[in-house]
Amino acid sequence: MSGQVISISGATVRIDLPGLKVGDRVLVGVQRLPGEVVRLHGAQAIVQVFEENRGLGVGEPVRDGGGPLKVVLGPGLLGQVFDGLQRPLPELRRLDGAFMRRGSDPFPLDLARRWTFRPGLAAGAAVAPGDLLGTVREGHLDHPIFARESGEVAWLAAGELPLAAPVARLAGGGELPLWQAWPVRRPRPSRGKQVPARPLVTGQRALDLLFPLFKGGVAIIPGGFGTGKTVLEQSIAKYADVDVVVYVGCGERGNEMAGLLDEFASLEDPRSGRPLMERTIVVANTSNMPVAARESSIFTAVSMAEYYRDLGLDVLFLADSLSRWAEALREISAALEEMPGEDGYPTYLGSKLAAFIERAGVVETAAGGTGSLSMILAVSPPGADFSEPVTQACLRVAGAFYQLDTRLAHRRHFPAINWTQSYSQHADPAAVCFDGDHPGWGEQRRRLRELLQREDELREVAEVVGMEGLQERDRLLMRTAERLRLEFLCQNSFTADAYSAPAATLQRLAAILVEHDRIGAALDSGLTYSEALAREVCDAPR
Repeated sequence: MSGQVISISGATVRIDLPGLKVGDRVLVGVQRLPGEVVRLHGAQAIVQVFEENRGLGVGEPVRDGGGPLKVVLGPGLLGQVFDGLQRPLPELRRLDGAFMRRGSDPFPLDLARRWTFRPGLAAGAAVAPGDLLGTVREGHLDHPIFARESGEVAWLAAGELPLAAPVARLAGGGELPLWQAWPVRRPRPSRGKQVPARPLVTGQRALDLLFPLFKGGVAIIPGGFGTGKTVLEQSIAKYADVDVVVYVGCGERGNEMAGLLDEFASLEDPRSGRPLMERTIVVANTSNMPVAARESSIFTAVSMAEYYRDLGLDVLFLADSLSRWAEALREISAALEEMPGEDGYPTYLGSKLAAFIERAGVVETAAGGTGSLSMILAVSPPGADFSEPVTQACLRVAGAFYQLDTRLAHRRHFPAINWTQSYSQHADPAAVCFDGDHPGWGEQRRRLRELLQREDELREVAEVVGMEGLQERDRLLMRTAERLRLEFLCQNSFTADAYSAPAATLQRLAAILVEHDRIGAALDSGLTYSEALAREVCDAPR
């Protein structure tokens, strides 16, 4: 079915093409620019074009794209770099060179790539949606292939086959391929959600000990410009205790995305020793790309993350940044002349954000397994104003809040997490889980929090009377708190200290607290603070 362009206003195009639905994909103009229907007026539709529409004219043809915007799911996604519409950027570079040609739309996966399929049942078996047909090896994991419809298997493949070939044929003539297409705005189904119960180990001491996150949970990282949001998310992407990482650079600067891709290509997964990109999918939607594609990028990325969750894996979804996604939503809403809400954002910002974040969680998959999708979302509030709408909308649905402090960042304290303002709803149950493998975790965490809180109370007094004017015990507390900040909470992401396993985290904290207790015992025996500290320095191992 085809129609024509009626009018053009920026990226918003009015077309005459009957039979469309809101959310359908269309191809606009002679260059076949992809777009999405966002509003209908009888037989006419309002379309947001995903490409730069310079040169597009009234009267040019428009074609139905065949349903809503979809993502292709199957083996071969890991290790790939896509744009916000799941177009493979390496393939676009091969076809068009360094500058993308408008209207290019290569298939997201390599259909000619061959996979070794190991069948999990025999011909003649009856299958239902979610039943295992077999597996293929993808990087570090066995990628299960599930049936997506019911029937009797008349033929089942074995050995090497290309992605384009069917893996099975049903008695009624239907074919089951290795890949499938899924609408990006529709959450993938599951048998039901479960309560998160396993901590997500990030390797960041401040997060794992003070503000832990459960697998299937949601955390936000708000911070002003230069506070280290991108570096923190990239560090978590490198070392998090998950099977698959999906990283979406939503409106990021191109040089930052280029640096991330160069670094990830050369890194090893510290848990498996294999290349880090083998477990990573990157969606790069840079700030110079059209806002409509930016708005769709997080849905493209989260659909791929849900797919691997449905395979029974632990998946981590990282977005940088959600504020730029909201800005794209605001720009699209303004072009559609919708009623603006607070700060010009659409009135449905909160509900749309909550619906997206709701796709995180621990689920019972259709195959009967358990998979988790965790989210860590960066937010860039203008002027570090955490009362702005995007941060507040995230706070209503997030389980952990990692506030990055500009003052800490200026003191080169990384990660610049404000330990007095940040929080985690998972802290107490996670401490119980960690205590099972690392006895003393909960008690050490309690002591750390008490010392930091007491230091915060004493800081104003110390600024007035000076350190010499404090009581002996308070001087010891201030010294220990400084060590905790500089030697424990501070963690350089570009050295060997970038990753700290839970056992190493507990050992480092215990060493500081043991010294604190030794000096405290010396004070109780009658020594002055200076004498106790001098003795500690003399007795320290060299």
